[in-house]
Amino acid sequence: MLPTPARVALTLRLLGGLTAQEIARAFLVTEQVVAQRIAAAKRTLAEEQVPFELPDGAELAQRLSSVRDVIYLIFNEGYSATSGNDLIRPGLCLEALRLGRLLAELAPHEAEVHGLVALMEIQASRSAARTGPAGEPVQLHEQDRGRWDQLLIRRGFTAMLRARDLGGLPGPYVLQAAIARLTHRAQLSSAGAPASAT
Repeated sequence: MLPTPARVALTLRLLGGLTAQEIARAFLVTEQVVAQRIAAAKRTLAEEQVPFELPDGAELAQRLSSVRDVIYLIFNEGYSATSGNDLIRPGLCLEALRLGRLLAELAPHEAEVHGLVALMEIQASRSAARTGPAGEPVQLHEQDRGRWDQLLIRRGFTAMLRARDLGGLPGPYVLQAAIARLTHRAQLSSAGAPASAT
């Protein structure tokens, strides 16, 4: 099996379409290190003729963790672009959301998957309000809440409820989604919006 760093780098390159430079920035390593990881992963897969199949048991849990991380890294690059002139790369955000929703369908009993989806939905709901007319960043407390996407907010809150209903000790994505949800509610409250709007 591929080491996690190599597996994640290869997936980000092939599935996410990120460049080695963008992946390197995400992991705080050099572009050369990323290129070596990707080359080594491709070589290993070819030499060992690794089958593409769904693992089970502990291996599934480990791989699922890597898949979540890859999806979130794609989302992050879209939400706060590290290259180009634009703050946001909507295509990457949409692809990460699509993959996250698909993963939630494939792994409906995984609270962390629903936590990941909730986090991305809530964060993406503010995308239209995050930049001004000239593409400049707009701080959260200055954003026009009327531009927040209510459908994405509802989807995010629904995913949070699913994660909560599954129980268990909350993982990092469930916790981050809970913080994003509380931040969202606090911003609406400070703007004088009724509680039912959340």
